[in-house]
Amino acid sequence: MKTSKHVLIALLQFTIISTKAQVGIGTPAPAASAQLDISSTSKGLLVPRMTQAQRTTIATPDAGLLVYQTDGASGFYYFKSGGWLRLVTESTYPAVTICTQLWMDKNLDVTTYRNGDIIPYVTDQTEWAALTTGAWCYYNNDPSSNAVYGKLYNWYAINDPRGLAPAGWHVATDAEWSTLSTCLGGASVAGGKMKVTGTTTWASPNNNASNSSGFAALPGGIRTNGSSNYFVDLNYFSHFWSATELIPTPQLAFSRYIINSGGDLTQYNGFAKSFGLSVRCIRD
Repeated sequence: MKTSKHVLIALLQFTIISTKAQVGIGTPAPAASAQLDISSTSKGLLVPRMTQAQRTTIATPDAGLLVYQTDGASGFYYFKSGGWLRLVTESTYPAVTICTQLWMDKNLDVTTYRNGDIIPYVTDQTEWAALTTGAWCYYNNDPSSNAVYGKLYNWYAINDPRGLAPAGWHVATDAEWSTLSTCLGGASVAGGKMKVTGTTTWASPNNNASNSSGFAALPGGIRTNGSSNYFVDLNYFSHFWSATELIPTPQLAFSRYIINSGGDLTQYNGFAKSFGLSVRCIRD
């Protein structure tokens, strides 16, 4: 009986020490700040790999849970604030600092929401015009336009709670566009400081263009909800959605545009949410 008691005490002591001690794999001296320190020069660490369907059925995931999704928008996903977020590298979204703001320096080009769900790609115009949920398209339904101008999104994609912008970013509000405009000297000159120079992408005359801000605005055009000639303004206008809807006219939302013939950055509130515009994001 005495021996059994000593063994039990020893086991309890070992359990207490083990739960508090750091663990080193491949190293006899784990880092002081790490509970687990894995050292290797020839092998890596594999986290659980699973499909999107398997990931979304994980019961009550804890904040910080990390998995690797193998299908769809594959990559690392972590759980935070009640939802799954995809890890995205900074290099994927080059940015430029303009005054106190950090902006993407190219038009948004994603096909999934932040949680990995697919954003519908809609080419049929009747279907597009009737949508009240998020969708995207290429200008003129031509994939070759994507490399230069990115994609066009309706406003419903911007407002979707799953998040159109990648983690760490958001679609700029109308107030944030106003901040940018003021920072660049006001609406009458800000556009010229934002658009790329020359007439390779912009139609002549591309007046007042300097791109001194580094914003690199491109004339990606727009998709309307009309029944004919519904792709317009390529090479003549940059149209950018804001994340702000028009009150008390909720079927409309605020946007900004730049035109080839001048240097203005113009606020506009006449586009229906079903229109397809370019999107720029700003750092959280």
